[in-house]
Amino acid sequence: MSSKVVLKGKGKSTKGSKPSVDNSTSKLFKEWSTWTIKKAKVITHYGFIPLIIVIGMNSDPKPSISQLLSPV
Repeated sequence: MSSKVVLKGKGKSTKGSKPSVDNSTSKLFKEWSTWTIKKAKVITHYGFIPLIIVIGMNSDPKPSISQLLSPV
């Protein structure tokens, strides 16, 4: 009187598909997008103020750098 234990996996059935290819593609996309977002945050953090200064220096009434950086 031995009984068999059958374990059913949770989630979608992978019968007839290639889970390793789908999994690796989604993992690569996730890693790539995470890397891109992190780099974009760093570039935005350190590049925003210099960009504003360059835009201000190229405006029509040419201000000096001290006029751009002074609060008044």
